[in-house]
Amino acid sequence: MIGIPKGSLCSHHAVRFFSTSTAALAKATRRSGRADAAVSATEKGILGRPSNNLKVGIVGMPNIGKSSLFNTLTSSSVPAENYPFCTIDPSEARVAVPDARFDWLCKTYQPKKQTPAHLTVVDIAGLVRGAAQGAGLGNAFLSNVASVDAIYHLVRGFENDDVTHVEDTVDPIRDLEIIAEELRLKDEEMLERQVAELARQTKFADRAKTAKERLVRERGDRKLEKVANFMAQGNDVRKGEWTVPEANVINTLHLLTAKPMVYLCNIGEDDYLDERRCRIPEIQAWVKNNNPSDLVIPLSVAFETKLLNDMSPEEVADFTELGISSQLPNVILAGYKALRLIHYFTAGPEEVRAWTLREGTKAPQAAGVIHTDFERGFIAAEVMKYADLQELGNEAQVRAAGKYLAKGKDYTVEDGDVMYYKVKKNLSCVSLHPKTKTLHYSSPPSVSSSSR
Repeated sequence: MIGIPKGSLCSHHAVRFFSTSTAALAKATRRSGRADAAVSATEKGILGRPSNNLKVGIVGMPNIGKSSLFNTLTSSSVPAENYPFCTIDPSEARVAVPDARFDWLCKTYQPKKQTPAHLTVVDIAGLVRGAAQGAGLGNAFLSNVASVDAIYHLVRGFENDDVTHVEDTVDPIRDLEIIAEELRLKDEEMLERQVAELARQTKFADRAKTAKERLVRERGDRKLEKVANFMAQGNDVRKGEWTVPEANVINTLHLLTAKPMVYLCNIGEDDYLDERRCRIPEIQAWVKNNNPSDLVIPLSVAFETKLLNDMSPEEVADFTELGISSQLPNVILAGYKALRLIHYFTAGPEEVRAWTLREGTKAPQAAGVIHTDFERGFIAAEVMKYADLQELGNEAQVRAAGKYLAKGKDYTVEDGDVMYYKVKKNLSCVSLHPKTKTLHYSSPPSVSSSSR
């Protein structure tokens, strides 16, 4: 074992190095692979890219406050003018995910560096009726929707004669149905092309080199037809129950209705402050009838803009005392959870950091978020539950209470875990300086997960 003193170069990267048998690890990996294959045909599949660097796009009709919401969410400044298609190229920014647990860890450890979890938000230009057939630059905008992993569906619930509406009147239910229909039509078009292509290939099935290739093609054909039949009944793909093999096929298609969705209702400032919110019940009823598992969040983009840009801290405090506060933290968390993202923490005097994962990630893959070599050389994880650490105050007390846990490769990381890793020594990314005996990284674990 190579000892790593507290506060040394890699202590804040939460890695503790051990030597182990490569053959034993390889054998365990093969056993795990066979077990995974046995259950994949029946366990529930997860729609979406298996990535930690996922994006949420703001989607809706033109002139409903999308770019203004993006500006307030990201504290950036993109055009937000009063005419359709003011935004054409999508703007993109990262926002910090609010987390009281992260704040407590930073206060407790007083680290030199603080790195919270982040969510990438994309401002996408407005969709209009007929977008699936190309209306209003619809094909380009829908391709932007296809590039994100989840959707903030913003709908207009405010009246303002100075802000035009592309349909001439404010009718949130009509707008919801237009967007839902355009996304569904584009998916149906994609599926029709795929089914036709598979039918064409089936005619030449005898050209497949092996029986295995023909079987793979036939199975893919059946899965695709199942998705097409499901959509033909008026269903969005995300409403379906899909096995892992089916989900894997769906994920190659980047279907728009497969993406998780959060509904944001943009109402007027007065309605929001007076809690009248006259449009909210009808929007909630529509979502309950059509997409009952989706979340609805009321907010006023005009009020959020004032909170960010125009109000003094004293004015913000006055509103807080009245029980009126920003909805933006709820919006960010809703997008994060819609993507089935969680994060675990590493904590020390050098850095407190939140590492983003998909739900259900095993410990070796969680280590790989820090650096891919740590997944390859994974031995074990040392885990503290955040609640235990907060209650007992420090790592020593957690150990004394018998709540400092050792977990293996089958451990599923839980949201809020505080973790350290034991990995093999002699990893390619790590070297021991011959004179100082300190550890150096050829590729620092602090690089972003998107580059791995």
